[in-house]
Amino acid sequence: MAQSETVERILDVAELLFAEKGFAETSLRLITSKAGVNLAAVNYHFGSKKALIQAVFVRFLGPFVSSLEQELDRHQAAGTSNHLGLEELLEMLVRQALTVKPRSGNDLSTFMRLLGLAFSQSQGHLRKYLGEVYGRVFNRYMALLMRALPELPPHELFWRVNFMLGSAAFTLSSMKALRAIAESEFGQQPGVDDVLRMMVPFLAAGAHASSPDAGTATSADTRESFERV
Repeated sequence: MAQSETVERILDVAELLFAEKGFAETSLRLITSKAGVNLAAVNYHFGSKKALIQAVFVRFLGPFVSSLEQELDRHQAAGTSNHLGLEELLEMLVRQALTVKPRSGNDLSTFMRLLGLAFSQSQGHLRKYLGEVYGRVFNRYMALLMRALPELPPHELFWRVNFMLGSAAFTLSSMKALRAIAESEFGQQPGVDDVLRMMVPFLAAGAHASSPDAGTATSADTRESFERV
């Protein structure tokens, strides 16, 4: 097996096992057994389990963030960046999610399960690593989001961004079950693109809801807070 094929095989198996069993519960020996490679191959190509977890995320997020950055660049060149509304910004993420397919052939729900686990299982090293690699693009996007929601104090914007992320992660990671229920109850089985587009106005409405703390912080405070994240 060629080196590139070995790496892809390890990543394919690791992605599925991490999503199914969790990060802590999935051993390198289980991954190597399922992938049909020896432990030395994982150590050679990745160096550690943490590095393997990071590589699984990078395989999807690399193309996703690159595509997002290109769209941000287009808006900046056209002078339209500062005029984007919240729904337009959310639609921007939807386009990237629909355009960038997971390279492993697994559907988007697998990656979203991993994303949920990254928070629930406190993978601090992953958050730090992804911040170092993709933080510049993330901060560009967040700056536009702040302009679209200038009335929110920084702590509330933080929570609302995570409310939106949590809603998306749950819905997309549960797509198979939710589509089965929708088909049973309503005779419909919407595609991922249909669900994402239904989600946008729902998330935007929640983010725009008035805050009990509105007016207690400025947009500048909000920007400084997110730049420290």
